[in-house]
Amino acid sequence: MKVAFLGLGVMGFPMAGHLAARGFEVAVYNRTAEKAARWTARHKGRAAADPASAAAGAEIVFSCLGDDPDVEAVMAAAAPAIGTGAVVVDHTTASPRLARQLAERFAAAGVGFVDAPVSGGQAGAESGKLAVMCGGEAADVDRARPAIEAYAARIVHIGPAGHGQLCKAVNQICIAGVLQGLAEGVHFARTAGLDLDRVHEAISGGAAQSWQMNNRMKTMAEDKFDFGFAVDWMRKDLRIALDDARTGGAQLPLTALVDQFYADIQAMGGGRLDTSSLIKRLK
Repeated sequence: MKVAFLGLGVMGFPMAGHLAARGFEVAVYNRTAEKAARWTARHKGRAAADPASAAAGAEIVFSCLGDDPDVEAVMAAAAPAIGTGAVVVDHTTASPRLARQLAERFAAAGVGFVDAPVSGGQAGAESGKLAVMCGGEAADVDRARPAIEAYAARIVHIGPAGHGQLCKAVNQICIAGVLQGLAEGVHFARTAGLDLDRVHEAISGGAAQSWQMNNRMKTMAEDKFDFGFAVDWMRKDLRIALDDARTGGAQLPLTALVDQFYADIQAMGGGRLDTSSLIKRLK
């Protein structure tokens, strides 16, 4: 199967690599051509000079970009080359509004569209164990599923177009709250003079246990914040969640508070630190 992958960031680079390893005929595009050249040096596939050249002839066109404007620009460039019957799968965490708009535009051209944001971070992308939440027509999700399985441990069809992005907002809302609680717990333990290894041993098997606790409690305490998903990106994701909450009438007081805590981290020069860096503002 011929596929295209548009966007080779920390997530897209390994995701496209898994597709190549599974035997898909992959064409890649990245705005920085050097990254595309680096990808083809490591994986079987071709680098395209522009989105249209990558998408031409592809049965599935994947994208993993930064924000709404990036998706709109790349999709506008690729759309004329995407053939009738193809499926576009956008792994970007973008707005539900844009997902619905793109689904309508592509449907008018006889092209399927799936908004499919992912969770699992850089480590999940590299290991091929991402969780993928999909919005769109069931038939389009099913057609894309065999390819998505190259880098996903879980693929769930949430509902119609935009629902994948709404589910990702839920994911980020939950993560933000857990990380703030964990940051305060670690801060409290250190202030009280507790042995953090023993604290983790004691509480990680009970109701307080979480992925964040098991993977970030120790690194928080060691001031290590280089695990891939940056504060800048988390603020973008929380902005999407808060915007949709205002539109839909949901109340997200804790999310709004943690978003401002992340703004403090940015003001401290920590925009590229990972999201567990919340603890830095408690020192």
